[in-house]
Amino acid sequence: MPTILVCYGTSEGQTETIAERIGDRLTERGHRAPVRNVAENDLDPTGYDAVVIGSSIHMGSHQSSIEGFVRENREALAGRPTGFFQVSLSSATDDPDRRAEAAGYVEDFEDSTAFHPDRVGLFGGALRYSKYGFLKRLLMKQIAKRATGDTDTSRDYEYTDWDEVEAFAEDFAAFVEGRLGEAPPRTE
Repeated sequence: MPTILVCYGTSEGQTETIAERIGDRLTERGHRAPVRNVAENDLDPTGYDAVVIGSSIHMGSHQSSIEGFVRENREALAGRPTGFFQVSLSSATDDPDRRAEAAGYVEDFEDSTAFHPDRVGLFGGALRYSKYGFLKRLLMKQIAKRATGDTDTSRDYEYTDWDEVEAFAEDFAAFVEGRLGEAPPRTE
């Protein structure tokens, strides 16, 4: 079975948690799927059959480590199946304008990096008020007021739809298997 690198950039950890769930689903399907933080590892995608990349959005921008990774490895990524998932508060609502904003972040990322993944997932993130310092807590409260309305800073909020995450992983695995001509192992 193919080896699929699942790499990510995160600030408070929700993107890492999502990347781990994707890696778990790929592993359950019979793939080898190491999960790595781009900021903590010197990754070479040429050693993998496929690559899934995840980034959170903060203040309208993707993780700089992810942008750098994609730019440095553009040719290697273009030669294999790729997926990209983005984690943001804009994806946490049903508001069409906010959802369009989330999609716009992906379009901007594709334009600025010349990276065009085969599959894209947009997932709601989390508010980790308990992990923020005073100023960040105030800023995130203002952002949350517009995005989700969840401004009680005495607790944390999670907006990730885990069924969507697992569907993305399953879709990407099926795409990779079809493109590389490998079927998942049979279970009895």
